[in-house]
Amino acid sequence: MGYITEDKRKVTTHRLREMKERGEKISMLTAYDYTMAQIVDGAGIDVILVGDSASNVMAGNVTTLPITLDQMIYHAKSVVRGVERALVVVDMPFGTYQISEMEAVSNAVKIMKVSHADALKLEGGEEILPAIKHLIQVGIPVMGHLGLTPQSINKFGTYAVRAKEDAEAEKLIHDAHLLEEAGCFSIVLEKIPAKLAARVAKELSIPIIGIGAGGAVDGQVLVCADMLGMNKGFTPRFLRRYADLHTIITDAVGHYVEDVKNCNFPNETEQY
Repeated sequence: MGYITEDKRKVTTHRLREMKERGEKISMLTAYDYTMAQIVDGAGIDVILVGDSASNVMAGNVTTLPITLDQMIYHAKSVVRGVERALVVVDMPFGTYQISEMEAVSNAVKIMKVSHADALKLEGGEEILPAIKHLIQVGIPVMGHLGLTPQSINKFGTYAVRAKEDAEAEKLIHDAHLLEEAGCFSIVLEKIPAKLAARVAKELSIPIIGIGAGGAVDGQVLVCADMLGMNKGFTPRFLRRYADLHTIITDAVGHYVEDVKNCNFPNETEQY
């Protein structure tokens, strides 16, 4: 049973739209494996993102760029098996939708057919609009992603706040409207000024999910490992740690090592 809701109905893109219309905030977290997906889903999360952040969190890469299509499908399949209620959204990894519309559709169909996920997320605005339109035309729900787009980090050269200047802010607003008109069911806004995010959420009828975009949007997303405190080195302003699992796990492993070394594990009741 979830902490907030006892509603066991499957979350859909239509239900997210209803949540925005009645002013109910949308909760969203990442997950990359079956065990974590079960826990997050059981706690009542609305949306689970199988993020290409798995490249960092699971594989230790510096950026999201190295993760492959097959690796994302593996993580997505694992997550879907553990989910009953949440909407499962999968990131299309770098290079799988930017080359051509037909390749984007082919890769997207593969993700959906093999993983059984509910929707896909693509980074970018007007530049990738043809790919987004093709995906939606063949029946694949698409979540957009504007602002700081980590797949473009080599172009940006920094993870600093985006769209602080008027020109970039106006382009973001323009792109957001284009994504809505194309049929995206939602948009993630990452690391942009709160006032700008609030304007986008007010102007658009589709749900706007923020990460480092203030509280006036329709929902929030965080990387699960970050909010659970499983790492120590990532401390952006937008991150709130709800646990300190790094310390808890380190202590548990340390006690296990000590018990094994001292012949305290297993004891007589822990053997056959």
